[in-house]
Amino acid sequence: MQVIRYPDSSSWNTLLQRPVMDTSTLEAKVAAILEEVKKDGDAAIRKFAAAFDKVTLTDIRVPATAFEEAAAALDPALKAAIQQAAKNISAFHSAQKEQSKVIETMPGVECWRKSVAIQKVGLYIPGGSAPLFSTILMLGIPAKLAGCKEIVLCTPSLHPAILYTAQLVGIDKVFTIGGVQAIGAMAYGTETVPQVYKIFGPGNQYVTCAKQLVNKSGLAIDMPAGPSEVAVLADDSCIPDFVAADLLSQAEHGPDSQVLLVTTSEQVIANVTNALEAQLARLPRKDIATGALENSKMILVSDTDTAVELLNAYAPEHLILACDKAAEIAEKVTDAGSVFIGNFTPESAGDYASGTNHTLPTNGYARAYSGVSLDSFVKKITFQQISPSGLQQIGATIEAMAAAEGLDAHKNAVSIRLSSI
Repeated sequence: MQVIRYPDSSSWNTLLQRPVMDTSTLEAKVAAILEEVKKDGDAAIRKFAAAFDKVTLTDIRVPATAFEEAAAALDPALKAAIQQAAKNISAFHSAQKEQSKVIETMPGVECWRKSVAIQKVGLYIPGGSAPLFSTILMLGIPAKLAGCKEIVLCTPSLHPAILYTAQLVGIDKVFTIGGVQAIGAMAYGTETVPQVYKIFGPGNQYVTCAKQLVNKSGLAIDMPAGPSEVAVLADDSCIPDFVAADLLSQAEHGPDSQVLLVTTSEQVIANVTNALEAQLARLPRKDIATGALENSKMILVSDTDTAVELLNAYAPEHLILACDKAAEIAEKVTDAGSVFIGNFTPESAGDYASGTNHTLPTNGYARAYSGVSLDSFVKKITFQQISPSGLQQIGATIEAMAAAEGLDAHKNAVSIRLSSI
């Protein structure tokens, strides 16, 4: 990791830039795949599965028997862990339900807002080197709690943990489709895959580009997303081995991930560097983590206030506060996806089982976006009801404003009613 000492605030924008990928030809390639899926449906799905995943798809939809076999094959200890995580995630997201409240803004004028589930949602779970069954919990549980009528899950992985978790959450429409073609199938629908109204889930740069392209054409997505990242604020009260482990937990996601250590102590840099070297040598995904560390930085600042200001400017996906008075410092955080307070709160707790959602904004989008929650699976519809006496109370206000804007038909919609009362 590169070490930067006492950078001037004028250099922060450059210093805090994420790794940039060359996407000059990416959009055209992705758009061509999406168009073919839109036009040819299942035939295109099978074609791209053979070309990209080297598999021959017969049944695109996973049969019911596969879920039973997965449950029987999975290690009981892992089943118990998944069940506990599901319980915690359900408890946290259940508490996010809102009750409608009628507000009488004037006598006879009642307004309220109601949460209504998005009827059809699509979840994407990548394949790759790790079966991300935890993401099914993070997306499937709030979708079910919100009351989504149809939940479609696409994944190229048939790992038993993937199928067991889908069954546990209550998702039975699972399709063995990966990559751009999975996003296209859910966005446009095929003979086999239902079309959805909003797509959720992580993926590589191709999947991310596909989600952004279908979003441009009018389909909702969870959020803009890029490679995973973590920032750690540490002082002399931190435990260097813990900090190193947290940095590596994100670095092992992929060589395009980024980790950031911000500290007020030169000694912390030395200690964490030693701990990183020792732990990295033992990691099975050492080469991947090494690539990420090459994109990453340790930044020494003069005081905690400067550290917090710098971290808010960075707006990390995950922020760990491994420092004295961590809870007080957390109150000063304005831009982060999820915050982990104290030496014994590892980021991996949020990734798996504490209850919060791990689908979070990356690449600085935490300045304006929230992570996935129950709200992500509903839309808020406003309602209003005005009585005759209520219209008499508010009518003159509406007429005056409509007239001032030169919208006579708007004014008349009120005036004609008032004259009938």
